[in-house]
Amino acid sequence: MTANAPITQDVMTLPRKLPEGGPVNIVGLTREELLDALVAAGTPERQARMRMGQVWQWVYHWGVRDFAQMTNLAKDYRALLAEHFAIGLPEVVTRQISSDGTRKYLIRIAGGHEVETVYIPEEGRGTLCVSSQVGCTLTCSFCHTGTQKLVRNLTAGEIVGQLMLVRDDLDEWPERGAPKDETRLVSNLVLMGMGEPLYNFENVRNAMKVVMDGEGLSLSRRRITLSTSGVVPEIARTAEEIGCQLAISFHATTDEVRDILVPINKRWNIRTLLDSLRDYPRLSNSERITFEYVMLDGVNDSDADARRLVKLISGIPSKINLIPFNEWPGAPYRRSTPERIAAFADIIYKAGYASPIRTPRGEDIMAACGQLKSATERARKSRAQIAAESGL
Repeated sequence: MTANAPITQDVMTLPRKLPEGGPVNIVGLTREELLDALVAAGTPERQARMRMGQVWQWVYHWGVRDFAQMTNLAKDYRALLAEHFAIGLPEVVTRQISSDGTRKYLIRIAGGHEVETVYIPEEGRGTLCVSSQVGCTLTCSFCHTGTQKLVRNLTAGEIVGQLMLVRDDLDEWPERGAPKDETRLVSNLVLMGMGEPLYNFENVRNAMKVVMDGEGLSLSRRRITLSTSGVVPEIARTAEEIGCQLAISFHATTDEVRDILVPINKRWNIRTLLDSLRDYPRLSNSERITFEYVMLDGVNDSDADARRLVKLISGIPSKINLIPFNEWPGAPYRRSTPERIAAFADIIYKAGYASPIRTPRGEDIMAACGQLKSATERARKSRAQIAAESGL
């Protein structure tokens, strides 16, 4: 284990510098927020709920970006919408396609900041990995994203916008008048990109309300997985207010090792974290919790670690995803050997837990787990510059 692994920085979220005035972006507003916005813009209250449903379906089911195309609305009402509202998505700066078909998008959001989004096609499903923060509040020592300091939280619209722009790129919006096609290229969504989702709870929750809505983007909560490093106070709230599947970025079986790999452990240690998880499947009606475990050579991959892991999660409906470490320039760790990973997995499997070994995807374009990092934020900007951009 490296002696120079970073320890956690002060958790400080820099606020976004919001634009003054201008049209309200519809993308990311919950139904209630959209309803209130339409009334505030002059929609008669007796019509507002119906109008909200119509606009919602145009934006999220059909993928329409121009109010003029909302043909079941009167022309004067379309003009009112165009005057007060926008349908805005983040901007795709670059798109890279891996030899295995994985797509990595560098996208630009308000303030000129950039984050990465990854689409992973597999047989029978397609998974979109979205980001929730620019940078990260945490400094997990094995994670490339964790070497980038937090700049700001993404808005709900910027989180939803990642799914919408990937559906644009995949040409996945339904065609009006065509037979209904149940095939979904983006069938699953994981909040496993840049950032700690539970340090941006309200925006993540509102974004998922939009994504899960059955009359729009319509991804079931069972097809959405939120990954957290262990922000204990927000775990029960996640069960109650989002109800999606939960993955824990676990990676160690002792506090001594986890304090270095996942420094948030110094605030909420392994016992505290596991105690908070025992009620999650019941509260959220989820089948089980996924424990993510990155395999680091000589650090956390011994037979003793495997046996400790099984003992720790006893009583929690679980599966363990074993993740071969995805190396990046200057990384302080090495990937465990295939033989060591297989032996570790076998101990877990024989104890009665599913222990799939994740196949690294998109390594050739730095799109694999733990490799995401926006090129324009690589230690280039000082804290003072970031503060100035954020309006502080």
